[in-house]
Amino acid sequence: MEILKAATDWAKAEVFSSQFFIFFGLLFLVGSIGFWQLGKSEVAKAFIIPMLVAGILISTVGIGIFIANKSRITSFTEAYKNDAQAFVQSEIIRTEKSMGEYQNIVFKIIPIIIVLASLLIIFLDKPSWRAISITTIAMMVVILLVDNNANSRIEDYHEQLVLVSKEVKN
Repeated sequence: MEILKAATDWAKAEVFSSQFFIFFGLLFLVGSIGFWQLGKSEVAKAFIIPMLVAGILISTVGIGIFIANKSRITSFTEAYKNDAQAFVQSEIIRTEKSMGEYQNIVFKIIPIIIVLASLLIIFLDKPSWRAISITTIAMMVVILLVDNNANSRIEDYHEQLVLVSKEVKN
């Protein structure tokens, strides 16, 4: 029964974490509106669309994570009651898959995107490309910060699942 509490706590923490994506997405949207309303220079105007796109993307990710994990909170109890061992095994498989995705996407691809965007700032002189690059870097940093914490949580949760799985087998 303790693993059910750990699973529920993990899902609640993910719901809380998703709110940071939504918050930062809204900040990007507010920034876009600010550049639209107050931007007088060509550089300021160049930030309108990239920040709008980043805000929409990050908010969408946050809402998706929120909805997915909110529904998990209630489904965990039912799945655990139906078959606790199958629940633990399915969660082990899911967490392993998620940890692999974090390793590939968040910790390899996102840093490469940041480096490429940084190089664009250096080598391209157009305000629109610089705005796109700066906004991309900011968006990727937000994703790294939030997902780094999410990765730590899922690793801890996975360790708990593995321990429970070993106890059940013995």
